[in-house]
Amino acid sequence: MSDETDANVPRPAGEPHASGPFLSRGVASVGLASFFSDTGHEITTAMLASFVTGTLRGSASALGLIEGISDAILGLAALVGGTLANDEERRLRLARGGYISMAAATGLIGFAVALWQVAILRAASWLARGLRSPSRDSILTSLAPREAYGRAFGIERAGDNLGAVAGPLAAAALVATIGIRPTLVAAAFPSLLAAVAITVAAVEARKLSVPVRRRVSLELRGLHAAGFTRPLLPVVLFEAANVSTALLILRATGLLQHGGRDLVQATSLAILLYAGHNAAAAVVAYAAGHRIDRTSPRPVFTVAALVYVGAYATFAFPLHTWPAILGAFALAGAGIGLAEAAESTLVARILPEHLRGSGFGVLGGIQSFGGFASSAIAGLLWAAFSPAVAFAYVAVLMTLSAIAASGLLMDSPPD
Repeated sequence: MSDETDANVPRPAGEPHASGPFLSRGVASVGLASFFSDTGHEITTAMLASFVTGTLRGSASALGLIEGISDAILGLAALVGGTLANDEERRLRLARGGYISMAAATGLIGFAVALWQVAILRAASWLARGLRSPSRDSILTSLAPREAYGRAFGIERAGDNLGAVAGPLAAAALVATIGIRPTLVAAAFPSLLAAVAITVAAVEARKLSVPVRRRVSLELRGLHAAGFTRPLLPVVLFEAANVSTALLILRATGLLQHGGRDLVQATSLAILLYAGHNAAAAVVAYAAGHRIDRTSPRPVFTVAALVYVGAYATFAFPLHTWPAILGAFALAGAGIGLAEAAESTLVARILPEHLRGSGFGVLGGIQSFGGFASSAIAGLLWAAFSPAVAFAYVAVLMTLSAIAASGLLMDSPPD
């Protein structure tokens, strides 16, 4: 991961330049889009474990495979979306369409009556998310001053994670009053509000630049020439260990079925505790953005991996008390809040405007294919051996990520 600071990296010639306060109308609109979108997404995520294993009588391995396959599709879509996002005009349309399509696929999960239907709809939702995410991140980069990229992505990640607080809380309230299926359908409505917010951001982005038609290409040679390859090793290891939060919720639900709690009570409590994961991520992401702007993405990323090791170690042990489980969720939330802000800022700092769409697409692909590997393998280890073995596996990979990031840091010249 690069240790270059903004003072050392000149803005490429011809690149659009946002000026003034970093928290502009456009940046705030991207943050709101992430908030509403993730509210809808997390309503679904919070209910998915119980819906798959309870309502549809699936297994932990089935849940892991559904999430893993969806992540793989997300990765392919991100790569395609990255190539399209290199074109400024196309990225504005793609961002809006992606949010609308994701809303539709998310709500339809509530009507599924078989596991294969859940798999298709979850995959469709992730397809839309993958296609629009590089465009959203490229739009955000064009809206923020270069010296405030960390804070801008911190705002976006904070909005995303605040939505991940609102989503589980809304799910817990809705499932107790209207049931699982109607709650899943209701998840579509916040996602539609996200489409409105990203439209506002797109309008603001159009004011700052003259669209340039560019060829549709992933630009792998250009990315390598820009120095984007070497910093990705710790990211690859990190994402290969970053299991789906649905598996974290499933583990928490199993641990909380203790001391007289039935499945419904354990599920409701697990969802509420999961909100602590997302609250920690929101707070830490905003703080991480400020830290990144003062230093660089790499030390923040290293701390993220180490924090995750602590979270996985806690989930590996059979701790049945809710404070211990809340602590594990909070550690995982802090880890993702640190890592995502660092990864996105890394792309924005290293790459010039005409390569950022491809860079965000490659990053999205790594995150998604890593999610596929981690969720699928952890789910299989869970079913074949035990949850402890599954979490031990991802903890080892996360440790290797921290070592890789630290090693690269020591080998790099000082800022």
